[in-house]
Amino acid sequence: MFFSSHNTLRLIIFTATLFIVSSASTFASVNDGPYIFVNEQQQLESYWLCHGDVITGTTEAESFPLSMSACDMSANIHALSSIENKVLEFYGDYPVAALSDFHGKYDLMIELLTNNKIIDKNKHWSFGKGHFVITGDIFDRGDKVTEILWFLYDLEQQAQQAGGDIHLTLGNHEVMILNGDLRYLHPKYVETAKRLNKPFEQLFSPNSIIGNWLRSKPVLVKVNNMLFAHGGFHPSLATEQRSLLEINTVFKDNLVKAELDQPRVGWATFLHTTNGPIWYRGYFAAERSKASRTKSASAKDNGATSAEIDLLLKHFDVDNIIVGHTSQKQIESRYQGRVIAIDSSIKEGHYGEILFIEGGKKWRGSLSGKVLPLYPQ
Repeated sequence: MFFSSHNTLRLIIFTATLFIVSSASTFASVNDGPYIFVNEQQQLESYWLCHGDVITGTTEAESFPLSMSACDMSANIHALSSIENKVLEFYGDYPVAALSDFHGKYDLMIELLTNNKIIDKNKHWSFGKGHFVITGDIFDRGDKVTEILWFLYDLEQQAQQAGGDIHLTLGNHEVMILNGDLRYLHPKYVETAKRLNKPFEQLFSPNSIIGNWLRSKPVLVKVNNMLFAHGGFHPSLATEQRSLLEINTVFKDNLVKAELDQPRVGWATFLHTTNGPIWYRGYFAAERSKASRTKSASAKDNGATSAEIDLLLKHFDVDNIIVGHTSQKQIESRYQGRVIAIDSSIKEGHYGEILFIEGGKKWRGSLSGKVLPLYPQ
């Protein structure tokens, strides 16, 4: 008995030691960045993690674009701050592509965008005058969030220079990070915050290039006859006659709790909780309830009825509502095609799809670039 207990204790100690050594080795090799801030002198202060070591620099912001790099990580900075474009509706005769929920899966994102000709083999914009919509959730789960953020920040400029555009709407994970809710943060970024001696959310403060850029993004966008948001639109928004501008303004004015003079109250609270545009799952409530054996809040939600979907479409003057947030195996539609779900589980790291709309037709682009049909369900 003593022999068995003694060996068990030795095994536990040995395993724990291996874990500590392995963790230390992993964190010692962490590469991350850059995190770039504008200081009081209007200079750019940059921070990288290079094999676990902190690399810092101060750069005069004399002209843009300005390229910065260290330890094989680079970023192109286009301005000291991002101007919020409060235009929420876009109309034109151009192709539209949409997808959602990258969740730190940079390599899979690049493969998907390249094979579907959104970018070329050099990772440059190749979608011409097309509009590319991303309905949030770049952050959390994966370990290449920083790479995605800087890539999209720069690609947006390329798109606009080509006559196209990128519309990134805020997802619940962007808003969670900005508010210091780090429950889904990858361990790599826990270590980044520790090494840089800052709470992770402060790496995206208003005076950081990427933090400022994120704060310029809307929570919804309307492109032609389609309305996009991360989670969706609760039917009450139609019955209460809420406008897109009103929804976006109140949501954005109450974006980060720590930056508010007063706590969120009333409708601002509603927009930032379960039935708000970044959290709502009511279009999928029936199937989620069927799949769940627990009495969770989402399982209790009876969801939106077909009549309520029609009411939303009529109120916002659109033919489709297009959302991410609720994962599917592929891009799918609901309510006879009126709602389209574009979270194709990229976060799993194995597969993803892009929705394409052009000339009144809709189809799915697979990971390999194959054209697939979009079936109403």
